[in-house]
Amino acid sequence: MEMNVSKSDEQVVARKAGGLNPAVIIPILLVIGICIWLFVLGSPGNFKADPRLAGASVAFSDVEGKEMHPEGFLGMIYMGGIIVPLLVTFMITVIVFSFERYFVLSKASGAGNVDNFVVKVRSLLNSNKVDEALEECDRQQGSVGNVVKEGLTTYKALAHDTTLNKEQKMVALNKAIEEATTLEMPMLEKNMMILSTLGTVATLVALLGTVIGMIRAFFALGAGGGTPDAAALSIGISEALINTALGIGTSAVAIILYNFFTSKIDGLTYKIDEIAMSIQQSFAEFH
Repeated sequence: MEMNVSKSDEQVVARKAGGLNPAVIIPILLVIGICIWLFVLGSPGNFKADPRLAGASVAFSDVEGKEMHPEGFLGMIYMGGIIVPLLVTFMITVIVFSFERYFVLSKASGAGNVDNFVVKVRSLLNSNKVDEALEECDRQQGSVGNVVKEGLTTYKALAHDTTLNKEQKMVALNKAIEEATTLEMPMLEKNMMILSTLGTVATLVALLGTVIGMIRAFFALGAGGGTPDAAALSIGISEALINTALGIGTSAVAIILYNFFTSKIDGLTYKIDEIAMSIQQSFAEFH
């Protein structure tokens, strides 16, 4: 007997397509990151002229040819150099996809408390009230409810089937639950790899910026012919430290959020496994 427990093709495609598309969103965020670096961090209002820096390798010169140096925190970040737009993009990407994961996982958790839902369905199954349990799944409207509903639908179909023995029915029930769980997992885990990757890549890119800054600093030492350019030296060192700070901060945020969302996914998966066992035990007891 072939059980009709899987989602329709349209539903499967909809689940796989759920959430933001990285191929579209990341290039847009890169453009935004570059614009922030050029027009927000690099705004002339974040810099002021300093005659002591004449001829030094500073941020930029204004229309009158005066050398400019950062006046505030945003200007200092701009001084981090060409690697800063990438690091800003990484931070924006972490924030955007963290919000996306939060809303997706909140929707996957369904209406109401998941723990209460699991307890109520298990209680109904212990009383062999399958129809009432299905109604609870409809009210829950989350990933756990979707898997349980598929399992209970198969449960009812197998209960009236006379072509399979009990062992075969248990195998079919277990397979139906596994298939339903498999359909839910891509939606839960989608884009998690982005947070995981940025947790590592942000540090490496920041290290590249740090090295570039130190190269400039040592170049200033050597170019002075025994009298190093103090302004250029300090700018090179500050560029290195700015990139280091941005990379470490982005990496730390990405790792923390990745672990947070992973724990939520693991919690939902545990609830699915817990109630799936209850469905199997109830079927073994009453059928």
